[in-house]
Formats: sequence, C-alpha cells, structure tokens
Amino acid sequence: MVSLKDIANHCGVSVATVSKVLNGHSDIGEATRKRVFDAATEMGYTANAAARALKTNRSYTLGIVFVDLQNSGFMHEYFASMLNYFRIEAEKYGYDICFIKNKVGRRKQTYLQHVLYRGIDGVALICADFQDPDIQELAFSDLPNVSLDHTYNNRTAVLSDNTRGMMSLVRFAYKKGHRKIAYIHGNHTAVTENRVTGFYKACEELRLNIPDEYISECEYHEPSSCYRATKRLLNLRERPSCIFFPDDYAYLGGARAISEAGLKIPEDISVAGYDGIHMAKVMNPRLTTWEQNTKDLGRIAADKLIERIEKPRTAIPEHIIVQGKLLEGETVRQLQP
Repeated sequence: MVSLKDIANHCGVSVATVSKVLNGHSDIGEATRKRVFDAATEMGYTANAAARALKTNRSYTLGIVFVDLQNSGFMHEYFASMLNYFRIEAEKYGYDICFIKNKVGRRKQTYLQHVLYRGIDGVALICADFQDPDIQELAFSDLPNVSLDHTYNNRTAVLSDNTRGMMSLVRFAYKKGHRKIAYIHGNHTAVTENRVTGFYKACEELRLNIPDEYISECEYHEPSSCYRATKRLLNLRERPSCIFFPDDYAYLGGARAISEAGLKIPEDISVAGYDGIHMAKVMNPRLTTWEQNTKDLGRIAADKLIERIEKPRTAIPEHIIVQGKLLEGETVRQLQP
C-alpha cells in the first residue's frame, strides 16, 4: 500500500507537506499541490477515511439540506449548477458531500439527528423551508453551517442580490419605453420578498404607478402555474406591455399563454425572466433575464462553511452578497416615444 512517505520521497517534499496537500490546507503553493496530487493519483494512493477521522476528529464530509418543494430536483438548473460548484470547491479541500434528510432508512429523525448520526462536519442549507422548526434547530445548533438566500441572526449566509437584480430589470424595461410593467412573482419566500421590494423600489424611483392587478403570483419553476397567471394578465382590459416572470423555466408557461392569445414576443408584448439558465440563452428569441452567479454562490458557500469548520476561533458570521448580471436578450422591444 502506498504511504504518505512514498509520495513525499517521490516528490522530494516532506511528509508534512504531503499531508497538508491531501487534507486541503491552503498554505501550500499551487505547483507543489499539483505535483503531490498527480503523484498520489499515479501511485494509486487511497486515504483511509476511518483512520483520518480518528486522527482529526473530522469526517471530512459536508452535509447539504436540499428540500425542493416543487420536486424538480436536479432538473432545476439554477440549483444544479450552484450545487455543482459547491461540490467542486469542497473537493479542492478534500471534503465529500452528503445530502441530509429527516429520516434514516424508514426511521424518522430530525435533520440535526441525521447530521450527528452521520458524523458530518458542517452543513449547507441550500433549499428548504427556512421557517421549519427542524431546519431552524439545525441552523442554530453548534454545528458549523451556512445558508443560501436566507439569513438567520448570527449565522453566515450567502445571498444572491435579488433586490438589485429586479431593480435592473425594471430600469431596463423603462429605458426601452415600457411604463405598463406587470410582475408575476414566485410564492412567499425571503427571495420573493427581496425581488418584490426591488421591483417596487425601482418603480418608485422611476415614478411608475403600477396597478395592483399587474402584480400576480405563481409557483417557482412551474410552467402550468405561470400559464394561468399570464392568462389573467392578458385578459385585463388594459393589458401590460411587458411581463416579468418568476424564473426562466416558469416563463415557458407564460409564453404558451401569450401564443394561445395570438400574440407574438416581443412584437406584441415584451417579457423578461430571472435566473439566466442555459435555456434562456439558446431559445428563439433569446430571453431577457437576470443571470444569477451560481459559480460564486456555490464556491463561496463551500469556502465559508469550511472556514467555520477549520477555523472556529476566527471565523465570524457574515452575510455575503453575490452580484449577478443582466442578459439583454431579444424579448423586450423598444417602444416608440
């Protein structure tokens, strides 16, 4: 069996250096790190996870709470992309990931009980009902954790700038000459609250008077729900010139309602989505949308969680806001002044 000493001799470095590289320490140069990793792979080195856990009192496993209420799972491109970047970053530091549920086998357990049962080092709360008492028990436990797009007092959170994203979309539509802007937002969450706030804040800034009937609600990532909400807007006596949808995937339902009404995008009505998933960039016409930075969201969430695990005395709770960007697309038409 290949040992750390064998790899050290092969690379001309100390055993301590090899150990640091394989355990994800950040104080090793990139060239040395690559040389050690390449040698370990070529020589067929396999770490003994049980031995490492006994020595370090860690499992080198990060738990992920991903409770998708729409049951779209990894078909939800936003979450799938963000989780992938979280995994890539975690693996750089030698951590595996494990999805946490509120049961083990057929036995019901709280999320915290499951985490303790698995011996997990820290948890990322990626998608969940953040008001669920079981989720809050986990968030306020002594276990290192980080939440995505939701803030708890004295806990680290990584947040997409949903307020700024929605404000940017409103300003863009306004610049294109639109004054009758409708917004179909998602169901009630902290994310929705921030986006609705951004919508109204930008409208107030631009002195736009948005009638109540222009604001509607549907489920996130659910085209059929968005289809019904869009039909209601199109049946108004004075229909909007531009409709914002809760996300790019739900927009598909809105597009169907618009087509069935005999209207064309953007000639007859303009539209915009949210998320910036790949589909939005390749459809015809290309969807105007706000692209969330899933790479930085996932990477920073993993970094901050590992920091809280490995540096508990110096890591402080913080709220990190990650900026996105506007994808202009082709679905918001320039109106004549």
